[in-house]
Amino acid sequence: MTQDHVEMPLVSAEQALARLMAGNARFMRGEPLIAHPPREVLANLARGQRPIATILGCSDSRVPPELLFDAAFGELFIIRVAGNLMSPSVAGSLQYAVTHLGTQLFMVLGHEGCGAVQAALAAKFEGLRERSRIHALLEDILPGLDGIEPELPPQQMMHCAVEANVRWTMRQIVESPEWRARLAEDQFMLVGAVCDIATGRVRLLPALTG
Repeated sequence: MTQDHVEMPLVSAEQALARLMAGNARFMRGEPLIAHPPREVLANLARGQRPIATILGCSDSRVPPELLFDAAFGELFIIRVAGNLMSPSVAGSLQYAVTHLGTQLFMVLGHEGCGAVQAALAAKFEGLRERSRIHALLEDILPGLDGIEPELPPQQMMHCAVEANVRWTMRQIVESPEWRARLAEDQFMLVGAVCDIATGRVRLLPALTG
C-alpha cells in the first residue's frame, strides 16, 4: 500500500458517476450535504486517499468541481488547466490516478463561456496576431475546433466549440497507447461533461463514437 492509497471499498465507475450527478443535483437545489469536515476526518485523510473519480477540468475560478458535485474532502482527484487540455504532465497525473489511486471514473469537464475556447475561436477565424505562451495554449485547442462553422450565430458557435473541445481532449485520451488498454477494461469509464456557469448544472455529453 502506498502512502496515497488507503484500504477503502472500491467504487465502480457507474457508482462514482451516479454520486457525482446526485451531488450536482443537490448543488442545483441549494441543499449541499458537505460541510467543513471535522478534525478526525482530516486526520484520517492524512494517512492516504482513495478518491472515487478523477476530473480534468478548466482552471476557471467559476467551476470548482468539489462544490459543483457536493463532494467531500478526499473524494475527487482533480486536475485543472486552462481549457481542460491534455499535455504530457496531465497524462502523467491521469496515469497516477488510475494506477496508484484506483479511480475507475475519469471525467473531462468543460464549461460554457470558457475564455480559452473563446480565444481559440478568435484565433481560428482571425488568426494569431502575436506569439506568446497563451497562443501556444490556443494552438492545442484549435485542432478540436475543425468542424466549427463560421456561419453559426456567436452563442451557438461558442456552445458547439466548448463541447468540441471536451471531445477533443477525450479523443486524445482514448487514442494514447497507455489508455487504450485501460479503456478496454469494463470497470473503467471515460465521460465528457459541460457545466453551465450561470446555473451550476453539469450535463453529460454523448459517448465518443468511432
